[in-house]
Amino acid sequence: MVGYLVLENGEIFEGERIGVNTDTACEVVFNTSMVGYIETLTDPSYYGQGIVMTYPLIGNYGVMPEDYESDGIFAKAVFVHEVADFESNFRAKFNFDKFLRDYKIPGLTNVNTRKLVRLLRDSGTMKGYLTSNISNIDEIMKKIKDYHVGKAIDKVTSNQVKVYGRGKDKKVAVIDYGVEHNLINSLLKRDCEVTVFPANTQAEKILAMKPDGIMLSNGPGDPADYEAQIKVVKKLYDSNIPIIGIAFGHQLMGLANEFKIGKLKYGHRGPNHPVKDLKQDIVHITNQNHGYYILEDSVDKKVAEISHVNLNDGTIEGLRYKNKKVFTIQFYPEDADYIYDEFMEMMK
Repeated sequence: MVGYLVLENGEIFEGERIGVNTDTACEVVFNTSMVGYIETLTDPSYYGQGIVMTYPLIGNYGVMPEDYESDGIFAKAVFVHEVADFESNFRAKFNFDKFLRDYKIPGLTNVNTRKLVRLLRDSGTMKGYLTSNISNIDEIMKKIKDYHVGKAIDKVTSNQVKVYGRGKDKKVAVIDYGVEHNLINSLLKRDCEVTVFPANTQAEKILAMKPDGIMLSNGPGDPADYEAQIKVVKKLYDSNIPIIGIAFGHQLMGLANEFKIGKLKYGHRGPNHPVKDLKQDIVHITNQNHGYYILEDSVDKKVAEISHVNLNDGTIEGLRYKNKKVFTIQFYPEDADYIYDEFMEMMK
């Protein structure tokens, strides 16, 4: 079945339907991964977005549920150049199209993704609408205009407190703004008891467990929309408990200290973003997924110092807070494992 992606600038991309045959509005972004489509689609930070995969062949190694980064797909749609006819992987449980259908996610294949990505790079992230019928373009353009991701973390956070690794050495409180499984697993590997709190939990409840450390997780959306969470983060900051902030958590900590947030033209999404650690004078190739960043001119040098920078565009990728056991990073730390080790040292 033929399908169409209509962008807010009026441009239309044609393709063939995959996944479920439903129409949806979304924020259209692109991901530069050559592998990892399973982890990408199950990353809660993609809530509300339609993902354009730059790698031309998707689904060739099938789908393995043990590689999920959450309990489902939070993206609204996916756009690819080609979906593999069959999977080739001894670990695969099923194919890519079933993966989408199981979670009721629509998509398009046979899309000119090269042209689409170049357009997004030149014009910036745009809203769009996936449909099989473009006869009423005026109605479609209105749906695109009216679409807003909204308070996304309310849709992806846990609805109850969860404890993992009970009885282990260090007690870490994780504030779940859309936490990936990998972050929790990395703490468990370091002998931590991990208590995951929903995003709307009050600071007093978190502090009552007397954690050795606190992690502010990754998550979707505009961090400036969350005044209540910013106030909670400020109270946690004032508690003098060691804190690490990841991606969305990095931005919330900045806002809690009255730094300002800007929106990137087309975001950082994919596992190939070079980040320099200024103290160690080394470069890491990192995995990222965000559309917002902390403005360098807004950082009070008496409060925090820049620890990491993005070598592509010079934006802030990390902050160390002075006179506090607090540091935050914009990227996912699985490719810079020493980040976790430093957090463990802070909790001693």
